[in-house]
Amino acid sequence: MRDELFVRGDVPMTKSEIRTVCVSKLELETDSILYDIGAGTGSVSVEASRYLTNGKVFAVEKKPEAQELIKANKKKFSADCITVIKGSAPEALSGLETATHVFLGGTSGNLEEILELVLRKNPDVRVVANFIALESLSDMLLWLKKRSIDAEIVQMQVSRAKAAGSYHMMLGQNPVYIISFGGKGGISYESGE
Repeated sequence: MRDELFVRGDVPMTKSEIRTVCVSKLELETDSILYDIGAGTGSVSVEASRYLTNGKVFAVEKKPEAQELIKANKKKFSADCITVIKGSAPEALSGLETATHVFLGGTSGNLEEILELVLRKNPDVRVVANFIALESLSDMLLWLKKRSIDAEIVQMQVSRAKAAGSYHMMLGQNPVYIISFGGKGGISYESGE
């Protein structure tokens, strides 16, 4: 889906090309239960909802402006399977149905606690996470190494054309690291404690 179709604000949004790869890496089934953590505008939630004829998306977001954008995009795209969850993970995840799939768009520094919780609830959960900051990427890689979890790592950098008079220049967007692991038969999880 094109980025310009979404209701936008000053909230970060996973861009179209990255979103397409992330949704593909999620390997969703029609009845999947997806947590979109740090959902922002809800672009991943909306895109994923198109595959979930019998599933659900819990769009977890702590910022009120972003929560309103998710609601607006849910309405615009008739994505009725999306439920907006107000708050920060991992606390906001209590009481939710157990996820079969998790997308991490933002963790507010709670990466390890979120991963520990979702894996305790479902050792076969499929996780896809985006990282722009090298420190956050490093945290994820250390967490994976401590638990001996093999993950797929993809780094993408998209360039978009911008008119410069009668010519066009390619402008690079932020590189994004996409890490995915787990799923049915994908990992054996043991707590790091």
